Amino acid sequence: MNNTQREVIQFINENDVKFIRLAFCDIFGIQKNISIMPDELERAFREGISFDASAIAGFLNVEASDLFLCPDPATLSLLPWRPQNGRVVRFFCEIKDAEGNVFESDARHLLKEVCTEASAAGLTIMAGLECEFYLFKRDEWGNPTHIPLDRASYFDIAPLDAGENVRREICLTLEKMGIQPESSHHEHGPGQNEIDFRYDDAFTTCDNLITFKSVVETIAALNGLHASFDPKPLADEAGNGLHINLSVYDETSNLFADQKSECMAAFTAGILRRIREISVFLNPMACSYQRLGHFEAPKYISWSHQNRSQLIRIPAAQGEYRRIEVRSADPMCNPYLALSLLLSAGLEGIHDQLKLPAAVNENLYQRDHDELEKLPENLQEAIELARGSEFVQKVLPQHLIDKYLAVKTLEFQHNR
Repeated sequence: MNNTQREVIQFINENDVKFIRLAFCDIFGIQKNISIMPDELERAFREGISFDASAIAGFLNVEASDLFLCPDPATLSLLPWRPQNGRVVRFFCEIKDAEGNVFESDARHLLKEVCTEASAAGLTIMAGLECEFYLFKRDEWGNPTHIPLDRASYFDIAPLDAGENVRREICLTLEKMGIQPESSHHEHGPGQNEIDFRYDDAFTTCDNLITFKSVVETIAALNGLHASFDPKPLADEAGNGLHINLSVYDETSNLFADQKSECMAAFTAGILRRIREISVFLNPMACSYQRLGHFEAPKYISWSHQNRSQLIRIPAAQGEYRRIEVRSADPMCNPYLALSLLLSAGLEGIHDQLKLPAAVNENLYQRDHDELEKLPENLQEAIELARGSEFVQKVLPQHLIDKYLAVKTLEFQHNR
């Protein structure tokens, strides 16, 4: 046992912790967990806690189903909404097989490897995620409805904005868990909200997004509401987006800070080159494609300064906040897979010294642009693009690709 693990066990013993959640995500980004008692934590650090991986979507088949959860001590977090007597903590875990090897479809580990490759080249990729969600009322039996909490719109205030106190409670809970909220507001749709938290390295930011979604869902439920991250929960209203802000640092500074940065241009061009092939991992649901092309969600493969109708925009920011914003993803993606692919595409662009095409500055919602390449128009097209992509096969293990696309194919057929 190393010193960090000993310090974690000492913390748990001294803070009346009675339950320990070992958390991980399936290949679709859905958080799972098992709870253990404090006396089992040392064994979890030493050899992992076994679980039936055949019961987790996209993992293993029943004939070879044992995997092990190994807690990452750096991710210890108290759950503030649980009792103060007999506290509950949570760890994110690495997933390993019986021989102690990392499970090839552990998406969190895949992103860690991409970040390690960038680090070996002297680069650190920073990420900030802007996540939208709806708050819906529940019926008399506690079941979710599609009745929005309010009829407010962008940046409205109380009493028209009825989600103000819920957002406040979410922000305070995030602070207690070590995540720094930066802003919160009502979004375009009725009952739609956004809370932004501070950027960090890409790996930590994805952990923070998983925590964020769990906090939003929990606080909403405690207030008698249902939080929805679906990309298009209401047919005629704005969809939920997950805007992904990215910048590349060397040892001392943001390489995107220079307005004429060749690094930014090549990184952006790399993403533009691969975006169609990776869209099924950024937009994983059939209704994801109903969102694209409406209410500031992109339709074409283009970029611009500040223009919010583009796939990638470069916000008006300076210094450490100079970045690109990828606007196509939605909150139902697995962030570890999405970032693994986006970062790999950007780094490939730097390696290949790609040149950025001309910016498209006009509003792309005003007319059709046949001269511009489009994002996939439906889930089936996105599936086929990923299936034939050598780039996706280079970044992700074939086992994960096959499992993921098989499930998505069934979903598309069911939703036709």
